[in-house]
Amino acid sequence: MAFFDLPLAQLRDYRPALDQPDDFDAFWSRTLTAARKHDLAAEVTPYDALLPGVRVSDVRFSGYDGQRVAAWLVEPAIGDRPLPCVVQFIGYGGGRGRPHEWLLWPAAGYAVLVVDSRGQGDGDTPDLPGDNTPHHNGLMTRGVLDPETYYYRRLFTDAVRAVDLASTLPAVDPGRIVVAGASQGGGIAQAVAGLHRQVRAALIDVPFLTCFRRATEITDSYPYQELSNFCAANRDRVEQVFHTLGYFDGGHFAARATAPALYSVGLMDDVCPPSTVFAAYNHYAGPKRMQVWPYNRHEGGGSFQTPVQLPWLRDQLA
Repeated sequence: MAFFDLPLAQLRDYRPALDQPDDFDAFWSRTLTAARKHDLAAEVTPYDALLPGVRVSDVRFSGYDGQRVAAWLVEPAIGDRPLPCVVQFIGYGGGRGRPHEWLLWPAAGYAVLVVDSRGQGDGDTPDLPGDNTPHHNGLMTRGVLDPETYYYRRLFTDAVRAVDLASTLPAVDPGRIVVAGASQGGGIAQAVAGLHRQVRAALIDVPFLTCFRRATEITDSYPYQELSNFCAANRDRVEQVFHTLGYFDGGHFAARATAPALYSVGLMDDVCPPSTVFAAYNHYAGPKRMQVWPYNRHEGGGSFQTPVQLPWLRDQLA
């Protein structure tokens, strides 16, 4: 994929007007208030991953509507407590995976809470009660005709509750909670940064779920193509679809976020086009920095992004 979006000089200034629903804040206040009426009811069970350098726990807690969400807590086996904690969110179609996949942050001296994505991955967290079959795609349009029933209302609420949970864990310093993720995970981290005031810093890589309408207009790649296909089949409901998506657009959350954020973007990314990433970044209300990877696609910086994140995060949490 060659450069297909705006030139970098224009991207740095690209700040489209926000087209958010009038009741955006009321919607999310009501959603989160309802979720917090349910006790977190955290279950933290030691898990033998045969990794003596870390402590691993299988974690379950109450998310949207009190429904149970799975997570891993991985922390260094030795060292002082409490620890800063990275709350890690996952890309589209993935789940929490296995503990050995999440050793970076404990190796750097952090705890990491790896939050499962309901209805995705291997099915540890069903989307809805009685629905134990994980989905690999199709979630972009699940319930999309009504913000009350849209899939990402449930997923974003789970993510906010995960930060609530992290702040209660004995191993975690509640004043040093970081949200992180790439692609869908980056979009979730961006949303939580705008919804939860306890977030100390945010690592937002090649974020998905941002500037939906523009994304469908300039890329044929999935998952945004799921929305395009739905609109093609439901020609009379296009505006209804984008009205719902207005409650979940990353730019609207970014405009409410105050924690320092480190973003990344790939200028050849046809999955999450760079103009959609910059649209949210340029609206981000807190201190921010953008790491640009000119010749990369949706992998963004990959392993090259980690050496950028580690010193930046060390400085934020000092």
